[in-house]
Amino acid sequence: MSVPVVDPDRYDEQLGAKRDRVIKQFARFDPPPLETYASPASHYRQRCEFRLWHEGDDLFYAMFEVDRENPSQKRVIRLDEYPVASHRINGMMPRLLDALRGNSVLRRKLFQVEFLTTLSGEMLITLIYHRQLDDEWEAEARDLQHQLDAMIIGRARKQRRVLARDHVWERLTVDGHDFVYQQVENSFTQPNAAICQSMLSWARDVTRGSDDRDLVELYCGNGNFTVALAENFRRVLATEISRTSVASARTNLAANGVANVHVARMSAEEFAAALKGQKGGRRVAEMALDDYDFSTVLVDPPRAGLDDASCDQLSGYDRIVYISCNPDTLADNLDRLGRSHEVSRFALFDQFPWTHHCECGVVLEKR
Repeated sequence: MSVPVVDPDRYDEQLGAKRDRVIKQFARFDPPPLETYASPASHYRQRCEFRLWHEGDDLFYAMFEVDRENPSQKRVIRLDEYPVASHRINGMMPRLLDALRGNSVLRRKLFQVEFLTTLSGEMLITLIYHRQLDDEWEAEARDLQHQLDAMIIGRARKQRRVLARDHVWERLTVDGHDFVYQQVENSFTQPNAAICQSMLSWARDVTRGSDDRDLVELYCGNGNFTVALAENFRRVLATEISRTSVASARTNLAANGVANVHVARMSAEEFAAALKGQKGGRRVAEMALDDYDFSTVLVDPPRAGLDDASCDQLSGYDRIVYISCNPDTLADNLDRLGRSHEVSRFALFDQFPWTHHCECGVVLEKR
């Protein structure tokens, strides 16, 4: 990886370069004008992780950067601040180091630190070790937790000590609505909360007018989109393979008073088989698939995108909402989906400023 160089005065320039690249890459699909959603120019990430580097008595945060002159080598980059991360993380970074330097119990064989924060200021710090954690560690960590006013988790091989709780509660404001989300340590959440709000607002806008029909969502994660979109549909069926994410999704639906969603723990491939009647069992029976009238499918797949079989399954829906973290695999998938659908909305979300990464949203309507 490379450490992003943050220069707020040049933010519009870097966003413009991404916009031009995406427009050129997708021109062959004849999309409508690209809707572009800008990020804060700095301090936009609510979670990040650092290696903790020990040099004699000193400690510092570090990332690794590939040496361009010798790609097989990585250079250690010292980070005394990290303008990519939230103000809350930057404020905590030196305080945590100061507390660790003089504490032989907490610093011994500590090699990584992870921060998870929210817009409202909640913070969870995970300390990861190359040794087993004992009661002495826990006593010192509890003192540290009180000192820093932050929740702490200790991790080691096959060991996890949670001192307060294993999650934070994020509150996102979207179209005048407040949605709350449990975000669990060591599980996927959208890192850029401001852009996440933009993504949810856009997804709500492109799915309005469907309240007499149903939504199926693949790769629903912790219910990030599910919670915000449920009111646009009669019913929602959401699927996710991660047990932790399924539990969080159900918690988040309950916390937001959403009652028209069923979350099923299964892969997208298993769900496709269930739709074809190829797989039965209790989980499929609980979904009561015959009761649904799906008009829309929402997919937010991993960077690898969708395989051909999944694309073929999606082609049966009237409307596809595709959230992509990888424009290259999105373009490959659109080559196949474009046989049955055409692009009606197209968006760029600058989830990761100062990197080459782009997050895109596409709506496809059946021809």
